[in-house]
Amino acid sequence: MLKIINIGMNHETASVELRECLAAEADNTLRALVSMRNLEVLREGLFLSTCNRVEALIITDAAEEAKKSVILLMSELGGIPVEDFLASLYVYEDMDAVKHIFSVASSLDSMVVGEPQILGQIKEAYARATKEKTSGVILNRLMHRAFHVAKRVRSETDICGAAVSISYAAVELAKKIFHLLEGKKVLLIGAGEMAEVAAKHLLANGVSAVIVANRTFERAVEVAKRFNALPVSFDEIGSQLLDVDIVITSTASPEYVITHSQVKKSLRKRRNRPLFFIDIAVPRDVQPEVNDLNNVYLYNIDDLKGVIEFNMAQRKEEAVKAERIVEEEVTKFEKWLKTLAVVPTIISLRNKAESIIRAEFGKSGAVLGELTPAQSKAIETLTRSIVEKILNDPIVFLKGNAGRSTRDTYLDLTKRLFSLDDIEAEELMNNRLH
Repeated sequence: MLKIINIGMNHETASVELRECLAAEADNTLRALVSMRNLEVLREGLFLSTCNRVEALIITDAAEEAKKSVILLMSELGGIPVEDFLASLYVYEDMDAVKHIFSVASSLDSMVVGEPQILGQIKEAYARATKEKTSGVILNRLMHRAFHVAKRVRSETDICGAAVSISYAAVELAKKIFHLLEGKKVLLIGAGEMAEVAAKHLLANGVSAVIVANRTFERAVEVAKRFNALPVSFDEIGSQLLDVDIVITSTASPEYVITHSQVKKSLRKRRNRPLFFIDIAVPRDVQPEVNDLNNVYLYNIDDLKGVIEFNMAQRKEEAVKAERIVEEEVTKFEKWLKTLAVVPTIISLRNKAESIIRAEFGKSGAVLGELTPAQSKAIETLTRSIVEKILNDPIVFLKGNAGRSTRDTYLDLTKRLFSLDDIEAEELMNNRLH
């Protein structure tokens, strides 16, 4: 029996140190999909890796073996023993797994409820699974329904009202630190989506200057132009630390961008002015020891939870509506999934009817004599119409009983009545990864 299983960890179950082990390598998603494709116990698979979650969504008919294989795969990707992260994993099966992925896509399971980035990340993960040919009939349907659910939640609720994100939470933290941001100078390290969102919020809150640093200077120039900011190269970060008040980092670097020695060197010329680092990158951009320096304060992505919890409280009412939508869509998907059990029999029924039609046309050729193309087509149309009407009732009956406990009895009875052989049809349905 096929099972849908979701295995993963997120910001609630695992620390940033643990999550960054699995998110450290840029090609981990590709490596995971290639490994999934080579696992005999998996029929379909998708791998999602973001700064706040790492999840594997799989379709299998060998549940226990598949779970062990995926957990071992995560261990290999992160270079960490299974026992070091097993307690941080959650495992959802069947409709619980469906509900979970619908909730994730709708941003009900995000650190900031309603943030839009996760849907794009899921779409990217699905696109990679499609490209690597690890998705099939069930995952294709499941992911498209997840996208549909997310769209419903956004259009039918105000879950995204007063939009927030990790970047917004970082700015909120900066406001708490300084009370007012007027006159403050901010250095943004990283020119990705989160950096751009942070820049928008910072300017809206009155900062006097924004400096954008990126490893690719052209990209820094591009982003800085949008916000009337100053672009600088990575080599200039050290000198910028002498003058700025807040540093927000969000790069994809596997190594520290800001080091203890670098910051310590800048303090001598800062004359005791406080310097705040808000590190929203996974893996972390700022060396943790930076926080030990005088007048230097470091916050990472886990420190933002307090700010985020306040924002989440404002969305609880809308989240209730969103959860109702998710439940509705889970029920619909479950009904569709149950119909898969009757599809092989329906395919066999149609195939047998088609083979009878072809055989009888072959036998009748001599009796019917020479027919014009129009006459031949008319007879074929009439024959197929009669067959379709005869088959319609049993097919509708099988579909209508797909979700009932008597389904298997009716399937067996149909096979016996029509002497069906499901081997070929079931092979078509078994969309293995291999």
